[in-house]
Amino acid sequence: MKVILVDDEPLALKYLERQLLKLNTMSIDVIGTYTNPFEGRNEILARNVDIVFLDISLPELNGIELAEQLLEQKPHLCIVFVTGYHEYAVTAFELNAVDYIVKPVQLDRLAKTMERLRSRIVSKPEVTIEPNRKIRMTMFRQVMIEQPNEPGQFAMLHWRTTRAQEVFIYLLQHRGQLVRKAALIDMLWPEFDMDKAYPQLYTAIYHIRKTLEPYNSRFQITNTREGYVLNMEDVELDTEEWENWFTSNSAITADLMERHTEMLKLYTGDYLQEYDYWWAEGERQRLKELWLSVSFSMAEWYADQERFDEALLCYSSIQRLHPLEERSYFSLMKIYNLQDNPGQVHRQYILLSQVLQEEMEEEPNPYIKKWYEEWSAGVQSTT
Repeated sequence: MKVILVDDEPLALKYLERQLLKLNTMSIDVIGTYTNPFEGRNEILARNVDIVFLDISLPELNGIELAEQLLEQKPHLCIVFVTGYHEYAVTAFELNAVDYIVKPVQLDRLAKTMERLRSRIVSKPEVTIEPNRKIRMTMFRQVMIEQPNEPGQFAMLHWRTTRAQEVFIYLLQHRGQLVRKAALIDMLWPEFDMDKAYPQLYTAIYHIRKTLEPYNSRFQITNTREGYVLNMEDVELDTEEWENWFTSNSAITADLMERHTEMLKLYTGDYLQEYDYWWAEGERQRLKELWLSVSFSMAEWYADQERFDEALLCYSSIQRLHPLEERSYFSLMKIYNLQDNPGQVHRQYILLSQVLQEEMEEEPNPYIKKWYEEWSAGVQSTT
């Protein structure tokens, strides 16, 4: 087992090296010791190493941040934190540290740690996704991803914490852009002191990388001093495919209607509908307005062509997904009136009145109310 030690205290570094060398039955090879964390980081990234012992209280670059940087490049690296305090234990285990050891390092405790490392070093995760295969993801309603070894089968990603899930989805929304660490902390851990908030963020990023491991290089989270950038390769998002189609083919014509209808089916619900993320509201509203614009345009086209069955389906779809859109009820009322179906006209007005009263304690728009009253009077006068 190839080992590198990083500690800014030379005496502590020598002592830990001697303790490791006493475990002569475990084939331990200490290939480097460093008091400078930056030199240690460069050597760890450049060399073939299995295990790194990191002092948490390093100058300029603390051990937790250094671990986060190392795991970005070498996710299977085994890390053991060395500390004078028990308070770092939780953070150590959260950030993929196999163990934490309290100074001065006791030989029996060290032996147990090294024994634990054996199985981790020999067990490597299997690659389950075919090279060059495109992966589909959904962001309408909820985030789901095509399974690595089951093409066409979608499932939710399994997150260890809700914070890791939110960080990933936020990075996904801002894919290709720099997301500042300070902004993520202000958003997700505003009540934490900075020295405690940053380890929380590093832990979340680590768990995101571990969760995405089965997808190989499809997702790359680049760590800079200021923040993170999520880039994707061969990943197709339903929101991107949907928006690109309708912005590139805005005309409502007969030869495009079949494709328009198929593309509308991608909109299974509002953007990130199942998540209570305040920061998603702007994008949710933007995509909702685009969907409504397209849906109403298609419904009106069908109505103009006197293809009333298709128009009814379009307006009913709007009504189902966005029950507060009064235009859909009013349009259905007018179509049912043309079809001489007074029962459905009454029903649509009653449904509109009920939903507005329950959700907003309001009545239908005055022009709809006036149309309905005049229509009702006309119906009564003919009976």
